[in-house]
Amino acid sequence: MKAVSWAFFGIRKQSDHDHDAATLTAGQVIIAGIVGAALFVVVVFLLVKFVTS
Repeated sequence: MKAVSWAFFGIRKQSDHDHDAATLTAGQVIIAGIVGAALFVVVVFLLVKFVTS
């Protein structure tokens, strides 16, 4: 989850790149990406609702 969350921001250490690529499976990346995207949408929705109320 940590590797995917940092990838959302586009920040990764060069030394972590090879280690992450070797240990992550496609399923882990997909699930973490969906969870991260859902959390992002919820946070943006709540922020907009708070600002407009």
